[in-house]
Amino acid sequence: MNHWNRFNEYFLRYADIGISLDISRMDFPSDFFARMEPLIQRTFSDMKKLESGAIANPDEKRMVGHYWLRNAVLAPTPELRATIVNDIADAKSFAADIHAGKVAPQHGGKFKHLLIIGIGGSALGPQFLTDALVDSWKAPLVAHFFDNTDPDGIQRVIGGIGADLGKTLTVVISKSGGTAETRNGMLEARAAYERAGLVFEKHAIAVTGTKANGIDSKLEKYASENKWLKIFPMTDWVGGRTSVLSTVGLVPMALQGADVDAVLAGAAAMDEKTRTLPARQNISMLLALMWHHAGGGRGAKDMVVLPYKDRLMLLSKYLQQLVMESIGKELDLDGIKVNQGLAVYGNKGSTDQHAYVQQLRDGVNNFFATFIEVRKAAHGKQLEVEPDTNCGDFLQGFLRGTRKALHENGRENMTISIPEVNAYSLGAIIATFERAVSFYASLVNVNAYHQPGVEAGKKAAGAFLKTLSAVRGNLVGCNKAITADQVATATNTDPEEAWFCLDHLWANDRRVTKVAGATPAHDHFSWQAQA
Repeated sequence: MNHWNRFNEYFLRYADIGISLDISRMDFPSDFFARMEPLIQRTFSDMKKLESGAIANPDEKRMVGHYWLRNAVLAPTPELRATIVNDIADAKSFAADIHAGKVAPQHGGKFKHLLIIGIGGSALGPQFLTDALVDSWKAPLVAHFFDNTDPDGIQRVIGGIGADLGKTLTVVISKSGGTAETRNGMLEARAAYERAGLVFEKHAIAVTGTKANGIDSKLEKYASENKWLKIFPMTDWVGGRTSVLSTVGLVPMALQGADVDAVLAGAAAMDEKTRTLPARQNISMLLALMWHHAGGGRGAKDMVVLPYKDRLMLLSKYLQQLVMESIGKELDLDGIKVNQGLAVYGNKGSTDQHAYVQQLRDGVNNFFATFIEVRKAAHGKQLEVEPDTNCGDFLQGFLRGTRKALHENGRENMTISIPEVNAYSLGAIIATFERAVSFYASLVNVNAYHQPGVEAGKKAAGAFLKTLSAVRGNLVGCNKAITADQVATATNTDPEEAWFCLDHLWANDRRVTKVAGATPAHDHFSWQAQA
């Protein structure tokens, strides 16, 4: 079959939504869909149960209901439907009061900045939508983010806000309130307000789990006791990586003036398509099937995401968590060790053509590419940079050229196309990939909605902090220079771990000195209380 015929056979488009998918440059065999049909039908059945409110996460004994967020009538109980509708209305109403100055900063006037404190899905989703949809020079509030526990990064953000801290609204996002990175960011923000002579509570709102939703949240308790401006609820049936269309994303979007209703409408329209259409007409199922084909159902190839639009630069970062945290599992649903996964990376075109596309075309063939095309190049009049040719023409040429160059050298790729970057199309893209992840997880028989590896990392970090405390105590109590081996013996820890603790203390505390030896084992550390 020539390329034109294959394109016509495998080009899917939804004219009413404006989105299309071209899988013609994925080299699956002619009998692929027939062979996958039993798995496809099982996957559709699994999805129907999921959306009906079945316990989809047996580890935490909870439902998974992010699909209900954009169509509340699908929620399994009247109480849940009312919660969804009320949360959307509350986010929009509060944002309107902020914009009108009815909810004002401590010293009056209007809020001008928004500091969003979160980690993982509580930051990646809002960051992606902010970068894609919000023009800071005309937004009612300009957004800034604490999305890590890096003190230099935190200080850099506070420095950027500068004298406008008194006109900055801070939103702290954490379901449990116990996430260390978010808690640390909140404490750093509070300290910055206090240094500026401001009362943090008069500038703070929380998005967190609530007792009304069956969640015991430290953040809800803290915000309530300290009389924060507002507490927005999170629910236990929405996980972090699928929370962008819950209060986690809706509150920051509404505060920045983005069209919340349009984002939800785009997601709802795509949900309807991917919920009801058969595999060959179902964009999310086709994506999942292409992932399965490319990686042999084992994630043997990485997915490179190449959006040809600056506004979509954070799409690959957002998808990285959505896909990898959902699919990357050691055990399948039968308890068999499978080490499943699908690695995702990417930046944007045509920047990537001057970076790693050289390897994609000529190097190791360990990937497949997903191009994201935005058909409308710009809303304003474009400059002709060459006769009858503008920047948008070049961007389209680079996309088409790279697609062709990759496939000519045996590199599989597919293209998702949207009419323009707006709230509706972004909602549709989010819904497309959320359901593709659910479909793919079912195809490879893993639980997309738990993250035991993340919890393991948190436990290991907690253990390190306990060791650090013990090492610090031993160093302070010693009146001579000591080695990592000596500290390890005294604290009953691994000597390598002890050395990392000592080296960290030396790098960050002027009272600690180090005399480097021939190897780390010969390094000597000492404590100088007078420093």
